[in-house]
Amino acid sequence: MTATATPLAPEDYQPGADFYLYEALLPDDERKTLLKARTFLRDEVKPLVNEYWEKGEFPQELIEKFRGSGLAALSYEGYGEHLPAASHLLGGMIAMEISRVDASVATFFGVHTGLAFYSIYAGGDHEQREKWLPAMAAMEKIGAFAMTEPLGGSDVSGGMRTTARREGDTWILNGAKKWIGNATFADLVVVWARDLDDNQVKGFVVEKGTPGFEPVKIEGKTALRIVQNAEITLTDVRVPEAHRLQQINSFHEVAEILRFTRSEVAWQALGVMTGAYELALAYAQERRQFGRPIAKFQMVQDLLVKCLGNITASWGMLVQLARLQDQGIFRDEHSALAKAFVTSRMREVVAFSREIFGANGIVLDHDIARFFADAEALYSYEGTREMNTLIVGKAITGQSAFV
Repeated sequence: MTATATPLAPEDYQPGADFYLYEALLPDDERKTLLKARTFLRDEVKPLVNEYWEKGEFPQELIEKFRGSGLAALSYEGYGEHLPAASHLLGGMIAMEISRVDASVATFFGVHTGLAFYSIYAGGDHEQREKWLPAMAAMEKIGAFAMTEPLGGSDVSGGMRTTARREGDTWILNGAKKWIGNATFADLVVVWARDLDDNQVKGFVVEKGTPGFEPVKIEGKTALRIVQNAEITLTDVRVPEAHRLQQINSFHEVAEILRFTRSEVAWQALGVMTGAYELALAYAQERRQFGRPIAKFQMVQDLLVKCLGNITASWGMLVQLARLQDQGIFRDEHSALAKAFVTSRMREVVAFSREIFGANGIVLDHDIARFFADAEALYSYEGTREMNTLIVGKAITGQSAFV
């Protein structure tokens, strides 16, 4: 990184949620990108979210808005508006900024630019990358990622039930997937299946409209309601060999993709707790009880400071995580610890923040109810706290406790 960051002058210091001024670590050009993203999200995304969250629908006009934002594929060499690729620190901060406004929109964006895009970027050959990634970077085609199954979540690496059988230059996929974000409208879905010949997990790009591929929206969710999760049935879905990701021949390679995207979820969790804390702080300063703002009460300040401490600790972990990524010494246990720790801290922050709102905290009018509900989904997806704990535990003890 050759660009430099301009130090903040003392008079520019404002004690916000970024209490230790981590944002100032960005080079000036990347900080301009971040500020541009913040303005876009405030003006174009935030006004939509409560209406669509309550309806449980995805605002399709949002895709067109994102197309003009220049935010997709920032961290990928050779794609998007930024050449070379932006730093992982900026990529993480962008994920944080989106979640600071809405976790559902961040999940949509992360599934497309992280799980789906990175699967093809890391797992595809040159022809496959050229076939799909330019349109995905421009958000002309939207992607999804299908790994979790109705009967398999944490154990899917060794117990994947969706199968792939090869017949000449064609693969035939059968099985089912569940909780697949974007799948109801995605132009292409990266489907993971177990090869019946060698029992190894392989990836296949299934395009919209392929016969036998049937996504059905999951109804009745109480979190991430804007995200269009689907249960997918695959019945003799025929996929050409040219659509099999050529660099993926076992779950070992898939783990690299999950390592990358798991760190992004930790950044999303930081965004959720930041958004919740900022709502609670503003509310405490304007809500009056016993003739004064509730921000003047010691117990309210105690909750706010606990929230800020969790946020600041998470910032420190994630900034160093991004540095490890940029240096190429990023490991599974690094992203696993971040995901487990930051989402746990997020859960506490959204609970404290909602508590400050009292009864007003359970209605969408004040936004905090959405943050409180959505945090539960982030806490669970991309590896539960327990599974990520075992990844870290194995790394530090040298002993596997997986069963």
